Amino acid sequence: MDFDFLKPAKYSFIISIILTVVSIVLVFYPGPRLSIEFTGGTRMELSVAKKTVTTQEVTDALSRFPGETLNAIVNKLQNGNFLIRMKGIGDETHKALLAYLKTPLGPIDQVQYTTIGPTVGETLKVRAGYAILAASLGIIAYLAFAFRKIPRKYSPWKFGVVAVVALLHDVMVTTGIFTIMSYYTSFEVDTLFVTALLTILGYSVNDTIIIFDRIRDNLFVQERKESFAAVANRSINQVWMRSVFTSTATLIMLFSLLLLGSASTHWFVLTLIIGIVFGTYSSIFIAVPFLVFWNDRKRIQ
Repeated sequence: MDFDFLKPAKYSFIISIILTVVSIVLVFYPGPRLSIEFTGGTRMELSVAKKTVTTQEVTDALSRFPGETLNAIVNKLQNGNFLIRMKGIGDETHKALLAYLKTPLGPIDQVQYTTIGPTVGETLKVRAGYAILAASLGIIAYLAFAFRKIPRKYSPWKFGVVAVVALLHDVMVTTGIFTIMSYYTSFEVDTLFVTALLTILGYSVNDTIIIFDRIRDNLFVQERKESFAAVANRSINQVWMRSVFTSTATLIMLFSLLLLGSASTHWFVLTLIIGIVFGTYSSIFIAVPFLVFWNDRKRIQ
């Protein structure tokens, strides 16, 4: 007996709308903590030989740096190193700062040093937005073309628009979660995070296309009195296990990378995990019910 995946649609809509609205609000206020790639500034990662040094001691040492106010923020990483973010500094100040820190902190080793100007950061921010917009429009156009041969009474553009609505839901909710995390962990929104979001776009729409493709095939053998909702629900029942198994296999690999991989890819992998979970959910409980609602509002009660 087939499960009625459309029955809980009104509840999944309510949950997803709330999550999306909250995420949008969080993105604008207070907004995620951005890396220097988007804001401009200097980032240093220091390895301190004396393991008893605390984050507060490093912060205090930086606040006492003579001649210049650094406005530094210090976080201790999982490997014990200290990540320091501050306003942009020049080479002379950089050299003076390293020499100065050796007095209050003892022997130190600079693991990483990056400085980006504010103009470059603003350009990267705009390009990241354009990348997500271009990907969304491209997906709409591609799906409209791919589904152009469906029965005439159904619009292929609806398939494209619904797929993009579902994947933007995945991206926004994921971004909302990481906006909160940016204030309680060392996470910052950087270009690697944007890359993860674009990867989620591709994975999520692939999951949705699998179901939409089965709906298209079933529409050609649709019985005269069979509603679009019945065709859609039958299609989900035919392929939902495939989607879940594929996502599970991917998640097993990602969790392995999360636990055993490099610390530099930790947030990237965690972003993919959260995005794939929401992508699998939205393909079944958001995309298809929304498509049914758009074609026949009476079917979603």
